[in-house]
Amino acid sequence: MSKASKMAAAAAITPAVSERIRRRIQRAGRRFHANDNIAEFIESGELDQLVDEVADRMQGVLESLVIDTRSDHNTQDTARRVAKMYVREVFRGRYVAPPAVTEFPNAERLNELMIVGPVKVRSACSHHFCPIIGKLWIGLIPNEHSNLIGLSKYVRLADWIMSRPQIQEEAITQVAELLMHKVNPDGLAVVMDADHYCMQWRGVKDDDAQMINSVMRGSFLKDPTLRREFLSLNRHKQ
Repeated sequence: MSKASKMAAAAAITPAVSERIRRRIQRAGRRFHANDNIAEFIESGELDQLVDEVADRMQGVLESLVIDTRSDHNTQDTARRVAKMYVREVFRGRYVAPPAVTEFPNAERLNELMIVGPVKVRSACSHHFCPIIGKLWIGLIPNEHSNLIGLSKYVRLADWIMSRPQIQEEAITQVAELLMHKVNPDGLAVVMDADHYCMQWRGVKDDDAQMINSVMRGSFLKDPTLRREFLSLNRHKQ
């Protein structure tokens, strides 16, 4: 067998990078839903390979849509552009480790309401891969054991969670769980207000409908006065 034939045969039996990653996840007994982070199962160089694989698959999608990417100058490189967009940008929260966050001790024992927001967030509906664009408000009641983080880190952590195919209800729950782990506050509140393009661009095509939901933890659940203060301040900021 010639060298070229041997290389072709080896390529034929080497599993695609997505399959290699999937096997590692399954061996670990972990799930890989659309809004899960799988960075720990991706080895060096494999994201570039994943872009190549997605580009190949996306080219097949374009062909099935009967788009002539050979003579249409506008779509000649669309498959690769879409692949890079999904892996490196809009879904990057699935494939990269969380951003580094420096935590500081609560030396002054702060225990009053802190609000961060509005934080602009961008995601994609996991049902149709249409954009979700909205704002996030975060309320915290720290305690003497809390870890304080810089304001920009709230934005980075929220973006890391949101940069995955999501539904809004689960997305802000993930944000809340992450911040409870990072900050360890007495209370946490997260409110999200977003436009869903799966409603505006398709389906009912309603440009005005928005979704607002909230997650409350700790003292925000127990103290209705605190909850009202947080929600009232958010309305004022809007």
